Amino acid sequence: MRIVIGADEVLPVATCVVDAVRNRGHEVVLVGPLAGDQMEWAEVGYRTASLVVGGDGDVGIVLCWSGTGVAIAANKVPGARAALCADAQTARLARKYDHANLVALSMRLTTPTVAEEILDGFFDEPFGTDDFDTRNVAFLGDHDGRGEDR
Repeated sequence: MRIVIGADEVLPVATCVVDAVRNRGHEVVLVGPLAGDQMEWAEVGYRTASLVVGGDGDVGIVLCWSGTGVAIAANKVPGARAALCADAQTARLARKYDHANLVALSMRLTTPTVAEEILDGFFDEPFGTDDFDTRNVAFLGDHDGRGEDR
């Protein structure tokens, strides 16, 4: 898989995530300071999601101090479904039920060990295919984010 990884700072957990993804044999596309480009969290989240939704990556990983900012920014991109995950089970559920195509991590709270567990959950869980698993994702695709049908 091709994984797009964006972070607004180069901190140990961010470099750990890059290494963990590469060690799993995935191709990595870097965004923001990880790629040597100065960017703040909003642009990192938005650009990373844009690359994923545009087909330049299969999934994305975004990191900022809380993880919340990059998740919000990523979710501004139509077609992006970024989930802020603090544990592996949440990452698995985000893939199965929400069809998350980006995982957001807090660089303040996430240790390298927990980050690897989250990545395992995120990469190993396929999108759910039952009606229950697809109904809400389909609903979001049919609305413009303001509660109005497209």
